[in-house]
Amino acid sequence: MTLLHRSLRLLGAAFVAAGLAAPAAHAAITTTTSTNWSGYAVHRSGVDFRTATASWRQPSATCLSQTATYSSFWVGIGGYRKTSDALEQIGTELDCSTTGAQTSSAWYELVPSAAHTIHMTVDPGDLMSATVTVDGTHVTVTLKDRTRGTEFTRTIHDRTLDVTSAEWIVEAPSECSGSNCSVLPLADFGTARFLSAGATTTTGVTRSLTRAPWTRTRISLGSSFEQATDGADVQTRVTATPSALTDPLGAFGVSYASSSTTVTTTEPSPPPSTGPGGPGGPPS
Repeated sequence: MTLLHRSLRLLGAAFVAAGLAAPAAHAAITTTTSTNWSGYAVHRSGVDFRTATASWRQPSATCLSQTATYSSFWVGIGGYRKTSDALEQIGTELDCSTTGAQTSSAWYELVPSAAHTIHMTVDPGDLMSATVTVDGTHVTVTLKDRTRGTEFTRTIHDRTLDVTSAEWIVEAPSECSGSNCSVLPLADFGTARFLSAGATTTTGVTRSLTRAPWTRTRISLGSSFEQATDGADVQTRVTATPSALTDPLGAFGVSYASSSTTVTTTEPSPPPSTGPGGPGGPPS
């Protein structure tokens, strides 16, 4: 069976991270790259996280003709480590169909279980806020549409949990058939702006992403996909890059960019004939 996973663990990351300068008394920011995530993660050896929260405005997509593209925006706990087998998160999705129509939706997921659709109307421009809280073997996920005044909350019992990181992510979802997964083309979402991104540890330390005392990793996405058009193949390279953290309350943006290379496909010319009467053949 083929499943659309709105979130998997961080794929294709360069875990040998480069250090960046950080404000005094703040943890250093490292950088990494991924084929499916863009945004920020916080983590530190020996630190477990209880809550992650943030707000964002649902973006609007610029859809390509004849190509289905996908994007999701979420808050989560866990899933950052290469060896992680769990991730708890909630968010929204923004997809484009092959006819150029965009759709918004909401969901939550406790990897490795499948994602669940939240029956909530979400439109571009809506102000969303999300919280994930892990308490022992119970996970509570909450999503609010502050523009519409609607809210979803659910508590799930699960023993397969990861609390070693917290994340605020724009993602290119993956399509999975059994254990084989491939990253789908990322939708052009313009810029997604996260607000009030913060986390609380199991020891009760609460900080905004900007002022986090833990290691903060800035994740940039880079991937590519092929698009078939009339008489040509188009190779599109897409990137999603998070901005610096300039707001003390934990605000940043993730911006989409793309570049395309067109290769015209033509039928090869037939080889010259070497038979009788043709080039190189005996005279008639």
